[in-house]
Amino acid sequence: MCYEGQILLDLEWGDTDENNSEGEDSEREDRVSENKNDSRVNGENERKETRGERNENEKRETQGCDEVESSIPRGCGNERRHTRGYDEGESSVPRGCENRGCIQRGCENDRISNVFNEDAGRVHERRVKRPPSYLSDYITTDELTEDEAYMVQNVSTGDPLYFEEAVKDEKWRRAMDSEINYIEKNKTWSLSELPTRAKTIGVKWVYKTKYNEHGEIDKHKARLVAKGYSQKHDIDYTEVFAPVARMDTLRMIIALAAQKNWRIFQLDVKSTFLYGELSEEVYIEQPRGYETKGKEHLVYKLHKALYGLKQAPRAWFSRIEAHFIKEGFQKCDNEQTLFIKKNGAGKIIIVSIYVDDLIFTSDDKDLMCDFKRSMLREFDMTDLGYMRFFLGIEVLQRTDGIFIYQKKYALEILKRFGMLESNEVSSPIVPGFKINKDENGITVDEIYYKQLVGSLMYLTAIRPDMMFVTGLISRFMAKPIELHLQVAKRALRYLKGTVNYGIHYKKGGDDGLFAFTDSDYAGDVEDRKSTSGYVFLLSLGAVTWSLKKQPIVTFSTTEAEFVAAAICVCQAIWMKRVLREFEYSNETCTLIRCDNSSTIKLSKNPVMHGRSKHIDVRYHFLRNLTKKGSIALIHCGNKDQVADIMTKPLKIDVF
Repeated sequence: MCYEGQILLDLEWGDTDENNSEGEDSEREDRVSENKNDSRVNGENERKETRGERNENEKRETQGCDEVESSIPRGCGNERRHTRGYDEGESSVPRGCENRGCIQRGCENDRISNVFNEDAGRVHERRVKRPPSYLSDYITTDELTEDEAYMVQNVSTGDPLYFEEAVKDEKWRRAMDSEINYIEKNKTWSLSELPTRAKTIGVKWVYKTKYNEHGEIDKHKARLVAKGYSQKHDIDYTEVFAPVARMDTLRMIIALAAQKNWRIFQLDVKSTFLYGELSEEVYIEQPRGYETKGKEHLVYKLHKALYGLKQAPRAWFSRIEAHFIKEGFQKCDNEQTLFIKKNGAGKIIIVSIYVDDLIFTSDDKDLMCDFKRSMLREFDMTDLGYMRFFLGIEVLQRTDGIFIYQKKYALEILKRFGMLESNEVSSPIVPGFKINKDENGITVDEIYYKQLVGSLMYLTAIRPDMMFVTGLISRFMAKPIELHLQVAKRALRYLKGTVNYGIHYKKGGDDGLFAFTDSDYAGDVEDRKSTSGYVFLLSLGAVTWSLKKQPIVTFSTTEAEFVAAAICVCQAIWMKRVLREFEYSNETCTLIRCDNSSTIKLSKNPVMHGRSKHIDVRYHFLRNLTKKGSIALIHCGNKDQVADIMTKPLKIDVF
């Protein structure tokens, strides 16, 4: 997949001139009064003074200059510019900062303009406007910093937010017409009188521009969504749980298809949730712009689910699950979203569901054609052909195997957080680096930090090399400080130079399931808990990996490694059960590589009693599996330990 060129951003911070002549005072004052909401106006001339009065104010400001440093709020990030503001005037105060002139909130000069009354000769203070109490949990645009305002500017997609805005555009009108036509064609609702003691649920239009894997516009989608937050439990809905495919399962299917040289195909269900059958009585109001003339007082009674309803995902999964069973598929007991069908000739077809996206692969073309025809006959679907773009993951099916990566998503992250122009680094974290809470550190914006960490978390779906740093910085989302943000931004700088990285599953690769397990003893400097990590390889590519802090405090390296190996074995048992459903010939003993000799000995015999007598009984099932021969721990050197990447910052040559 080729991306031509690179997106470049031109950042303009827009600082206005700091030195202004006295002859421009009156003109600047008029401009401020006309543009008081403009972020580029610094408001240094909010009051008109004589030269003598200005000199007195400068003296008063000079006397309070010693209190400037104490009045700078912690975490503002503009301390130097705040201090400079007293010498250069308020024009040097950065945009978005709510501490203009380095005055603390509550000070007599904060957001107050002094107007001299010539008649009375006294100062009047304007009332300070504060946001209402019900907005205390929200952030207004006046409170955004420069980085946040820049991020909001780049996140905006240009999609309309309200019906009045969308109805003026022809393409969005066509999208709304298509949605209404499909709802009526599917017999989703019917006009009805509202029963006594029943209530209606509101609806709204949601507009979204869909893009393909190349970043090009695919279609404009208008969705009629119910306001499900107004539903009441046991009245409008009961159960809401609906399973989705695990990323581990999807990667195993891709690895298996690459090894056996199968092709993976993709289907997309149109208006997925509209197929779900409702067992509750739900009434909604008529949608804006599509009220029935002469019957505006009536409401719609839903026979099938609508987007936004709490039970909609569960109703849809029950519907498609029933269809698969009717077509002769068997649901995997260990993966609820995995369906498998076998014919008399021993051929197999595998289907995995992630809400409205389906992927399937098979060793028989007739099975795939029959499946595709049955799905198109039962549902209104889009045949996307070969699997190319799935859940933000780009898939290249080549003659030598299958390559998956997230270049498009990585570039979007870099653009969103303003790191496209950053310098590249060779590792996501400095080798041997440790971070802690540091209660005295300068705090940063929690929302900005959480958005950054959340974006990196989804990136780890195919990037095990970024798993450790992402797991590390995610531990400090409650109160992030500047140090944590610097570590997160270094991860973005590493991502900048590795946007083309991914996982390659080779054709005809090794059919064995290999695992690596490792632990970082007492790696957390706060609670001294150890970190467990494991990596599973299939078709010479990583299919499953994990990083998790252990739930207990271990007393030795042996105990930490033994607990990590037990967690790895749990994953191995589940994977072998799923692979058995694929008729994958892997009934032999699964080899798990560990770099700790004491752990290997402890898994075979009750030795090292002094170091292991306090280990929880639940971790000793590893010894039983070893005796059965289904699991075997073997030694590997530190240089060959793949799971090291999950537990500690590595040196560049090892990384």
